Amino acid sequence: MCTSISFFPSIQPGNEVVERSPGYGLLWTCNTSVVQSLYLSSLSSTDYTALHHPRFPSHQVRIKKTDFCDPTVNVYTGYLDVDQGAKHLFFYFFESRRNPEKDDVMMWINGGPGCSSAMGLLMELGPCSIDMNNSSTNGTLWNPHSWNSEANIFFLDQPVGVGFSYADYGETVETTEDAARNIHAFVTIFFDMFSSFSGRPFHLSGESYGGRYLPSFASYIYDQNALAQARGQSTLNLQSVLIGNGITDISTLYSGRYEIECGTAALEVPFQHISTCVRMKIALPRCLNAMQRNCVDHFDSIDCRAAVNFCDSELSTGYWASGRNVYDISKPCIGDLCYLENSVISAYLNNLDTRQLLGVESPNNFSACSSEVGRNFNAHMDKYAVPAQFYVAGLLERGIRVLIYAGTYDWQCNWVANKLWVDKLDWTGKSQYNVAEWRDWTVHGTKAGETKKSGVLTFATIRGAGHMVPHDKPAESFAMVSRWLAQEDL
Repeated sequence: MCTSISFFPSIQPGNEVVERSPGYGLLWTCNTSVVQSLYLSSLSSTDYTALHHPRFPSHQVRIKKTDFCDPTVNVYTGYLDVDQGAKHLFFYFFESRRNPEKDDVMMWINGGPGCSSAMGLLMELGPCSIDMNNSSTNGTLWNPHSWNSEANIFFLDQPVGVGFSYADYGETVETTEDAARNIHAFVTIFFDMFSSFSGRPFHLSGESYGGRYLPSFASYIYDQNALAQARGQSTLNLQSVLIGNGITDISTLYSGRYEIECGTAALEVPFQHISTCVRMKIALPRCLNAMQRNCVDHFDSIDCRAAVNFCDSELSTGYWASGRNVYDISKPCIGDLCYLENSVISAYLNNLDTRQLLGVESPNNFSACSSEVGRNFNAHMDKYAVPAQFYVAGLLERGIRVLIYAGTYDWQCNWVANKLWVDKLDWTGKSQYNVAEWRDWTVHGTKAGETKKSGVLTFATIRGAGHMVPHDKPAESFAMVSRWLAQEDL
């Protein structure tokens, strides 16, 4: 069952609007003055309310209240229905613990491509964490370092096929640029419908493949803002992008991996076999040259794939054979995606009571990552086809703040690779950034890592953290985000 509400900003308060909700057979009559002051707290906890927007006739947002995860705040779940309702993207929304009426809004997206943001929610930065010791009554534990302590935050399962997101007829989204359109539609509908959030500072955050996703999503939002402003329409107050251990400029990835394994960038004594390091050192120049020539300077799908295959064969197989966690070199790889939490999260979210509480309508079981989505993106060589660092440069030139942060124990999307691409990023602030000094940043008097900043660009390391920084260093990650939202130096 679903209540239908339509948003018509061009109609003056006092006029009645009658709108039939496609697919639900319900008729809703409302005064537009009520619609424009719609509050999340007025939503049903049993039925979805459908939100429509004239700028996005093939989209709708369905949203409901729920008692999931954090009893101290209002929590909502729902779907973004796209392409005339054929595809459904699932989301979680948690109001801020501090001041939901004034705090910024943030969206978190996990990577993959194909991994659910429920991982970020339940084992990283969400208001509750999966209970690994069966000590709770509901399967989760309170997270005192949740990022919703100071921000209203979305967790979105995208693209379709990820987590509880699904398609009715086998449709797929297979490139980052296609996914960007849905992100923009979803956020616009939400901000326009719930006027209490209208104009709030908005931040896009994520990790891993988020280094490819987020620069594209933010750029699309910025460009659509310019078009909307020219038409006299509402815009999104995009303020910043936060990328944790991201894959952005793929040309520096393998240089970074060599330093993590064979240098002292992560550990005081290299852990990789000397013979393996010699093999990597010999292959590295050829790898870098082929990647730059065939994937960055001029993308050729056949030659780029050949370059990637060579680099992986010569520079990655040694680590995969080590048995170490590819996301944290200090740990062994144990469990699904090297973490035991993932199988527990899957079991918890596949529980019928949990699905009912969330309002899940997906016919599929939950899995942490979708291999099908990953294969589809790989078939398009999405990671390589569009250099994401070009988007980052464009955002910086337009005054959008960017935070690149990385745990030093990650191998997969390591901090050295991120430092290298940020150092060589071609933008007008490059020279000022490169001469800026590195500084220690601390939490409760203890060093958390190193950081440097110039203008709207900040880089930060988190010492002793792996790929999933909030999982490994929750207090430090929250302190970082708190200072970032307050526009303070780390």
